[in-house]
Amino acid sequence: MSGQWLSDEQQRIWRSYIAIEHRLPSRLGRELQATSGLSGPEYEVLVNLSETPGERLRPYQLGERMEWEQSRLSHQLSRMERRGLVAREECAGDGRGSFVVLTAAGRAAIEAAAPSHVDMVRKLVFDQLTPEEAAAFGQVCDKILRAIADTASSCAVSDARDVSASGDAPDSPERGRVAQRIPVDE
Repeated sequence: MSGQWLSDEQQRIWRSYIAIEHRLPSRLGRELQATSGLSGPEYEVLVNLSETPGERLRPYQLGERMEWEQSRLSHQLSRMERRGLVAREECAGDGRGSFVVLTAAGRAAIEAAAPSHVDMVRKLVFDQLTPEEAAAFGQVCDKILRAIADTASSCAVSDARDVSASGDAPDSPERGRVAQRIPVDE
């Protein structure tokens, strides 16, 4: 049955990965909420803004970095704006566009939350690994991310061919964004 099903060992590894995929973000999110009052998605937005020169991004740039759909990002930003963690500012060069900007309250929130979050990541992940295992883990993650990016790129090309053949607009604004959402070795 090779080729159709995973081997017993592959199945065991895959199920362990799936368990980690569900439990690790859940555990980190609960800890983050308890220690800082931030949700996991709020933390992710704040990290992305705080690590950007000028602490500002266009909404589409933030969405691409986080691989979020526009509606999810819009709702999240509205909630964070009401809490004073981010603000929207007009883009001087583009009257239709805006920037999402990290506020002083957002900066304070991420600075307060980061130390305990990093401690929990270290405790749950890196303290469980030897330096060699951590290096191997990083290599494996990078290899899988490259395979995902390669697969997504080939799917985007295939999708573009399908759309072009069907007569739909191949240069629709949404067309190029599919491949752009996939980060490659950032």
